[in-house]
Amino acid sequence: MSKVEEYINSGILEMYVLGKTSLEETNDVNEMAHLYEEIRVEIEEITNTLLAYSANTLKKPSDGLRPFVLAVVDYTERLKSGEAVTEIPTLTHNSKVDDFKAWTERSDMFLPDDSGDMYAKIIGFTPQATTAISWVKTASPLEIHDNEYERFLILEGTCDVKIEDQVHHLMAGDYLQIPLHKAHSLIVTSNIPCKFILQRVAA
Repeated sequence: MSKVEEYINSGILEMYVLGKTSLEETNDVNEMAHLYEEIRVEIEEITNTLLAYSANTLKKPSDGLRPFVLAVVDYTERLKSGEAVTEIPTLTHNSKVDDFKAWTERSDMFLPDDSGDMYAKIIGFTPQATTAISWVKTASPLEIHDNEYERFLILEGTCDVKIEDQVHHLMAGDYLQIPLHKAHSLIVTSNIPCKFILQRVAA
């Protein structure tokens, strides 16, 4: 078995497509993809398989799955094209909108006209946290997280985040963390999409 075949069979490419590799592993995959066409082809096939599975699985996937998968694919392609991995601030109740200007003011961080109700652009990944600029036009589906905390910093628009029976009215500059094991959903209350920093942190 060749070195390339061993690399393909190692499982690292699947982790890479899902955004689950470390910075060192991501750089290694990018280098291998640059050197070997077989690696690039395999990455494309894994991506297409994942998208097909999410669309065709018998169990209806979460409405939020497809935007996330597409965001992972987009982030992976940007890294392959040479985008540098940058350190993202940790979201806390002290976070400010200006803390994320380096990303929000980038020309490629925008909501496409043909996007669905939810859209995201990943701006950073570590084994501990995934951070994205996210948009919701009307509402997000009901979710429960058992293994990660979900944190929001509202950038534009307004929304209501319902956690169990409690409703939080959020506007630009507001921060909120979703507790573990709590059903929650988001409803946009402004006449523009609600744009926010979304950070999912391993529990």
